[in-house]
This record gives sequence, C-alpha cells and structure tokens, in this order.
Amino acid sequence: MAGRYPEGDFYGFEQELSAEEREILLKVRDWAQNTVKPVAADYWNRWEFPHELMDSIADLDIISLVRHKGRSRLLAGLVTAEIHRADASVGTFFSGHDGLFTGSIELLGSEEQKQRWLPDLYAVRKTGVLAITEPEAGSDVAKGMRTTAEKVDGGWKLNGTKRWIGNATWSDYAVIYARDIADDQVKGFVVDTSAEGYRAELMENRIALRAVQNAEIHLTDCFVPDADKLEGANTFKDTNKVFKSARATVGWQAVGLQMGALDATLDYADEREQFGRKISSFQINQSKLATMLGNLIASESMMYTLNRMQDRDADHNEHSALAKAQVTRLMRETVALGREVQGGNGLVTDYHMAKIFCDAEALYSYEGTYDINQLIVARSITGESAFV
Repeated sequence: MAGRYPEGDFYGFEQELSAEEREILLKVRDWAQNTVKPVAADYWNRWEFPHELMDSIADLDIISLVRHKGRSRLLAGLVTAEIHRADASVGTFFSGHDGLFTGSIELLGSEEQKQRWLPDLYAVRKTGVLAITEPEAGSDVAKGMRTTAEKVDGGWKLNGTKRWIGNATWSDYAVIYARDIADDQVKGFVVDTSAEGYRAELMENRIALRAVQNAEIHLTDCFVPDADKLEGANTFKDTNKVFKSARATVGWQAVGLQMGALDATLDYADEREQFGRKISSFQINQSKLATMLGNLIASESMMYTLNRMQDRDADHNEHSALAKAQVTRLMRETVALGREVQGGNGLVTDYHMAKIFCDAEALYSYEGTYDINQLIVARSITGESAFV
C-alpha cells in the first residue's frame, strides 16, 4: 500500500497502547490479514463459515490475551476492529461468542455457572450465541417478545421462535431470552443446542455477513434444567446490561469495516489506471479518500473517548448509543465512497469492497438500529421518551 500511513493509523491511536499491547495487536493483525482475509471472500460467496480457522482461533487465544490480564479497553477495541477489517463475518463470530454470549454469563450468571461454562468458552472449546430477536419483534423486543418460558418440575419449558441468530446452526449453546408466562418478565436460559425441542434453520437470501450462519431457532417444549437458568436474568432490565456493552463493541466493528474499506480502496486506486494515470492521482478520488480517512479518524476518536469514559464509570448507555449510531452512520458513507472509487469492480467480491459494502448494512441495523439509538440519545437530553 502506498503512502506514509500503511495501517491507516493517521492519528497514532496505537501509540496509546503499551509495548506489550501493541505486540498483541500486531499478532492479531498478522493473523487476520494473512490467515483470515485470503479466504474470507470465498466463504462469503459460498454462504459458509470458515471452520478451518477454528484451530488457529483457539491457538491465538485472543480472549485471554485481550480481556483477562488487565488489558486496556482500547486494545480490546482495536483488536475487534482488526478482525472486522479482515472479515466482518469472522469478526461477528468473535463479538457474538465472546461479547453477547459470554457477556450474558459474566453479567447475569451465578458463580457456579461462570465456573461451569466460561473456561471452555474462553478457550473456544465450546461456542455460544445469544438469541433475543424474533420474527415479529426487533426494536420492540422488550415489550413484544413472544417466546415463552413456563416453570415445570425441575426446570423450564421454552416455546417460540428466534430470528437472525448468528451461527446458531453449529454453536454448542444458545442463551435464549424468553418471557415468563407467570410474571410476564424476560428471563435468560442457557440452552444446549442438542436438546430435544431445539431446532436451528439456516436463513437464506441474505446480502450481508453471508459467512455467518444466521438462523431461525424454533423451540418446541424445549426443556431447560433449573441449573441452566441464568441466576441474574430475571427482567429485561437485567438483559439490557448485556446490550449496553455490545453497542460499544459495534462501534469498534464499524471502525474495522472503515479500515478495511480504506485498505481496499487505496490498493485499488494505486493499481488501477485510467487515461494513462493511476486513479489515485485524480482530484475527485483523492477527495473521496480524504473523506474516508476523516470518517475513520472521527470514528476512532469517538470510540477512544467512550472507552476512557467507561474506564472511569461503566454505565454509559446513552454515550454508547450515540457512538453506535454515529460511527455506523459514518461507516455507511465510507464504504459507499470506497465502492464509488472502484466503479463497476466495486460490485464484485474480487476486490473486497463489495463484500465490505454489504456487510456494513448489517452493522448499521443490529444491536439497536440507528433510529432507536438516536432516540435513546435524544431522551437523555430532552427528558422525553419517543417510545415506550
């Protein structure tokens, strides 16, 4: 890649890391760029998850390196970005498994449940997903959840359907959030995906994150032992603790897609010639590249500031909502500009940009749509809620 800033770190955010943390980031970058990126488009095109990467994921031990030894939030964010920079589908696996699923157990599980499940999950010997969205309940899932939980002797019976659950076709566990028919409160359950009454059906015809095995989960009198009901998941307010953290993670995901878009666009513009000149020398393309870089740096700056706020005080729901909304909005413009620079070639996955462009749409919508996060922010500054 041409230029003085081959990694796109124009404002030197990586210099804020310790030497040890920079070494970890470079290790992840090397793996992502040389192991993940070369196979990503092929699996995306085939609608298949790259299971061949699971051994290297386990060997890399990213979860332990990044989260369990007092590392900074900035490192965790930049690592998330690096994986999404190479491939958003593999990145989504990490964020779903280690963010939403393990986060549910870390935040809402008992000590016994944490000790029972987390070691295998951290080592990626077992994998899990979170299931809350339903066919008829997305942004309004807090009130509109139709999946039910009924207390029975020795446990619970779950009935209902979940939708858009990434990699649910092959994960070992799923955290299912369901409404208790006795008290109308949302509760959480860790379900073994081999349990009778659990069925995951792959969703087809998707245009984003195609390597992620998004599924509909069908629960028919699926029995969950009392020991597998998350001890601290008894209301939707409890559940929302998990999503507060996830919104910040999606911001870093969107940073990663912008990094990938800038990489792909710079590479293409440096090699492609029109009218006897590299298209990177055209003023209109230089303006687009500068805007892409500006969006990336603005996004990193917002996420870096949010991380510092979270270091002082973990409860920053409105700030996380603002970051998720604005960083994904900037991401949308960035990937659109990258696709424009590639012209017709930006419509095929051979040059990476088409895949990045499509994947960005998923990030814009999940973990709270742009509009819902905007309303969360507006409620915090007006004192008025636009939704119930």
